[in-house]
Amino acid sequence: MDEIRDVILSKAALLQKGDAKAILSHYAPAFVEFSLAPPLRQPGNSHDPARLRAWMATFEAPPRREVTQLEITTDGDVAFATSLDSMTAIPRGSTEPFTLWFRVTHGLRRIDGRWLVTHEHESVPFEMDGSFRASIGLTP
Repeated sequence: MDEIRDVILSKAALLQKGDAKAILSHYAPAFVEFSLAPPLRQPGNSHDPARLRAWMATFEAPPRREVTQLEITTDGDVAFATSLDSMTAIPRGSTEPFTLWFRVTHGLRRIDGRWLVTHEHESVPFEMDGSFRASIGLTP
C-alpha cells in the first residue's frame, strides 16, 4: 500500500511543481479519466502533456493539491483508492486564490512491477435544491 500511496502523493507534489510529463508517467498506457473539467470523459489514451500544461497555464502558478483521508484497498495486482482532495490556486490575471475540495477515486493496476493509474474520477457534489449549482464551498 505504501507504493500506491506514493503514486497518489507524488502526482499531487508534481502538480505543484508544474511537471505534467512526470504526472502522466504515473498512468497506465490506456486509462479512463473523469476529471472536474468538461467533457464528461477525458481522452485517456494520450500521454501527451499538452492538455495538462494548457490547464496549468490558466493559473498564476501551478496549483497546490492536498490529498486527505486517503483510503487504499488492494487485492493482488488491482487496487482502488479514495480521498478528499483540495486544490488551491490563483487564476491567471487574479490576485486572490481559491480553494476547491473534491472527491477522488483512483483505480490502479500493477503493471510490470509498477502501480499505475488505470481509472481516475474526480467530482464535486451539486445542490439538489433545483439550482444544480456545484457545491464548491464544502470542506471535510
